[in-house]
Amino acid sequence: MKILYLYAEIMGYTMATIKALVERGAEVHVVHWDHKKLTPYHAPECQNVHLHKRSAMSVKAIQRLAMEFDPAITVVSGWQDRGYMTVARQLRTQGHIVVTTLDGQWHGSLRQQVATVMGAVGYFSRYYSHAWVSGVYQYEYARRLGFDKKRIVYDLYSADLSLFQKAYQTSHEKKRNCYPHRFLFVGRFELIKGLDTLLEAWRIIGDSRSDWELVLIGNGSLKRTLLGTQGGIAKDFMQPEELIDEVANAGCFVLPSRGEPWGVVLHEFAAAGLPLIVSDVVGSASTFLIPGLNGYSFTAQNANELAGRMLRIIDSADQELLAMGSASYQLSHRISPQSSAANLLSIVV
Repeated sequence: MKILYLYAEIMGYTMATIKALVERGAEVHVVHWDHKKLTPYHAPECQNVHLHKRSAMSVKAIQRLAMEFDPAITVVSGWQDRGYMTVARQLRTQGHIVVTTLDGQWHGSLRQQVATVMGAVGYFSRYYSHAWVSGVYQYEYARRLGFDKKRIVYDLYSADLSLFQKAYQTSHEKKRNCYPHRFLFVGRFELIKGLDTLLEAWRIIGDSRSDWELVLIGNGSLKRTLLGTQGGIAKDFMQPEELIDEVANAGCFVLPSRGEPWGVVLHEFAAAGLPLIVSDVVGSASTFLIPGLNGYSFTAQNANELAGRMLRIIDSADQELLAMGSASYQLSHRISPQSSAANLLSIVV
């Protein structure tokens, strides 16, 4: 099976699914953006996976690659790349299967409403035969864009469970003896991630923090501001393998985003067996959070509500937090790199 990825920024979770495709006998070529990246993630070398930097590939070069490789499936992420769209259009004209990735949620904005009109007249079918969506919210969006339900497949994104579930397995026993009182945030240090809400909630909690700490890991424009967080620690972006060491010292994962179409990071730390506190805009919460079982949800940008959720964690007994973490671990099995790969391959079965 030959698969061509025309991708935006490649991430660790992208590689997890690609490796699962290779395990199922696929050969994969990936053209990916290598400039203006949001994170400094570096993709490792992998047998039967060929990486091509977008900056070194003209549209004609990508077209030649597609013609010579002759993929059974082409996956396109990044509608804003006109070069990718040109190649997708050519492949569809030739009758090839071209799959668009969709992680956005339907909000009913003017732009989205225009897109639904375009979908109704068959505009997107000129470029794509199928849609690969991350969850139920994205399925709704794909349907509005005109994709038939039989041409929509699930599990676009999966955490690298081999890493994060192993972190749970190796740290769980340690936490039985000494549960770490530490809130953890991992992500970009940008306003969209709701860090202002998190810091305000941390301030509101004040003396009620008990012995709990707050650790922030990532990179971005707000880094200097975060360095002065009272009772908090800011650390640089880490590669996935490095993050595993942080799991053993974390007691609860917090994702306070103002906007988060999906949020693979929630899957990662559910797999790592942490209780979760998540804003109500995070798409992946529909799959990996059951409020009251493995964590809590709060209204995005509401610092008082977030503070209340954090206090519920602080006031919980360590055994309760262990049980919540175990529930997160169980829920993380709902999606895997293997189910992600199988969903894509099901298009040609």
